[in-house]
Amino acid sequence: MLLVTGGAGFIGSNVVASLNEAGRTDIAVNDSLGSDGKWRNLGARQLADFVPPTELLRWLDGRKLDAVVHLGANSSTTATDGDALIETNFRLSLRLLDWCAATRTRFIYASSAATYGDGSRGFSDDYSVAALKRFKPMNLYGWTKHLFDLAVIERAARKARLPPQWAGLKFFNVFGPNEYHKGEMMSLVAKRFDEARAGRPVRLFKSYREGIGDGEQRRDFIYVDDAVAVIRWLLDTPAVSGIFNVGTGTARSFRDLIAAMYAALGCAPAIEYIDMPASIRESYQYFTQADTANLRRAGYNADFTTLEDGVRRYVTGYLDRADRYR
Repeated sequence: MLLVTGGAGFIGSNVVASLNEAGRTDIAVNDSLGSDGKWRNLGARQLADFVPPTELLRWLDGRKLDAVVHLGANSSTTATDGDALIETNFRLSLRLLDWCAATRTRFIYASSAATYGDGSRGFSDDYSVAALKRFKPMNLYGWTKHLFDLAVIERAARKARLPPQWAGLKFFNVFGPNEYHKGEMMSLVAKRFDEARAGRPVRLFKSYREGIGDGEQRRDFIYVDDAVAVIRWLLDTPAVSGIFNVGTGTARSFRDLIAAMYAALGCAPAIEYIDMPASIRESYQYFTQADTANLRRAGYNADFTTLEDGVRRYVTGYLDRADRYR
């Protein structure tokens, strides 16, 4: 049996879908469903068990699993409750790491590109303790993820007990189906699709940095199928451990992203540029781009979906349909 924490969430439900489509149904999902329709992310899926968060550690007691894919977290970059995020994103992750080490269970977990902070120190996923300590996350979410990365690597550095396979994945800007419950944390494609289809212009932030045009702020956008493919590859490659960036390695602008959405709709782009709130101007990231050399050295050789192809698949396969769920 395989456990996927956060398995009803965005990336988690896509992992479950991919495994189901490959014929695997011995999957236990750990998550909270709430009352906002998040269950629909799993509406077409087959599970062996569903474990509420309050029961997880008791459920694990005495159990044998093939692997734990730990994607559950509070992923809001604007969250302010430090105690809640430390408990959810750091302390629970430590408990799962300890359980996997003690039971010799493989452990794949979600880190985040938010651990890199403002990007001024680069995006290299060199995972030595010294390299990790150079980064200064800009928000509480990124800090809790960074703390866990440091805890794992410190154990590896002193040759303490770890799971037989351990892998942290620093996801960049993932987009695709089943992200609709995320509210303001959804990708810009999901947030702006309905207004674009209705003929209203999409609004992007103006630039406040010399040499960068309005809408030319750049991110490493990665289609969710590619993020899932990396997880599936790690599950199939138990000898590989480490911390890896999961991005395409190519930064594209928000203007490119929205233009790709309009192209998928068969329409000319209609974009308006609005003032960026003063409260975020000083801390706003203008550029992210994954260094994928570490992943390639580990043996991952699949191509990444282009921005245009990923957006087209998302729009035509999901957003522009009555049923948007995978």
